[in-house]
Amino acid sequence: MSKISFQELINGEKPVLVDFTATWCGPCQTFLPILQEFKDEMKDRVRIIKIDIDKNQAFAQELGIRGVPTVQLYQNGELKWSASGVQTLATLREQVDAISPN
Repeated sequence: MSKISFQELINGEKPVLVDFTATWCGPCQTFLPILQEFKDEMKDRVRIIKIDIDKNQAFAQELGIRGVPTVQLYQNGELKWSASGVQTLATLREQVDAISPN
């Protein structure tokens, strides 16, 4: 992933949730249905981007991603929240609501 396209993606008013994942990661597979439910619930309130750390190793390193799954929430080009491990639907919802109330 090029820096320019990533920067363009996270620069908007709409929150962007970035899911750093890997195909070999068991917890990442556990997180998939939660992320899908979150996407269905949020509709177009949030953009969700998945980044495979194996295909984007240098980029993931640059952002300090140490393990997967890791999720980061951006708005207006700024990192607003970051967490490692499987997150709950409620946690994802709370984080988005905190930066972008309906």
